[in-house]
Amino acid sequence: MRIRRPLTLALGACVCVTLTLHAAAISRQQADLFQRKIDVITRQGATRDRAGQRRTPVSEAEVNSWFAYRAPSLLPAGVAEPTITIVGNGKVMGTVIVDIGALAKQKSSGGTLDPLGYLGGRVPVTVSGVLRTDGGRGQFDLQSADISGVPVPKPVLQELLSRYSRSKDHPDGVRLDAPFELPANIQKIEVGAGQAVVVQ
Repeated sequence: MRIRRPLTLALGACVCVTLTLHAAAISRQQADLFQRKIDVITRQGATRDRAGQRRTPVSEAEVNSWFAYRAPSLLPAGVAEPTITIVGNGKVMGTVIVDIGALAKQKSSGGTLDPLGYLGGRVPVTVSGVLRTDGGRGQFDLQSADISGVPVPKPVLQELLSRYSRSKDHPDGVRLDAPFELPANIQKIEVGAGQAVVVQ
């Protein structure tokens, strides 16, 4: 009993410190700083000179602060609280809270056999993989995905993504592993631990 109480207090203190540091990292100032960097990257993208010479570092805290303070109005209905972890060596992990009921209602076929019409609740969806970029193009290689901690096979995740990302411009939805063009004349993104560097 004497050993257990100090251990419990120590663990509790570690959790409190971790939560405090995380909360301190997310701020409106960090969000504003990231927005200014987006503006710089956009302006630099309009010019073709010095290709590959302009390097803009962005931190995990800046990106997550931007998600917290600036992104909510840009997110589709039923999607909230996106966060990203920049692991390093190209690896990134993202989590988002998905309101299954809201998405199902919005995108449901309306048929009685549509299983999404019976689902509900807010669940965390986590995806991790490696972002590969070079020569102005990128591709995301999925390594794992889960919903509320339950592993989800790639075909199931792709089906959900395709279904919920359909639009006039993309009638078949977004392909998870499809190569894509990097915007703003970005040549590559170097993903390190806790930060990434945008190279234009």
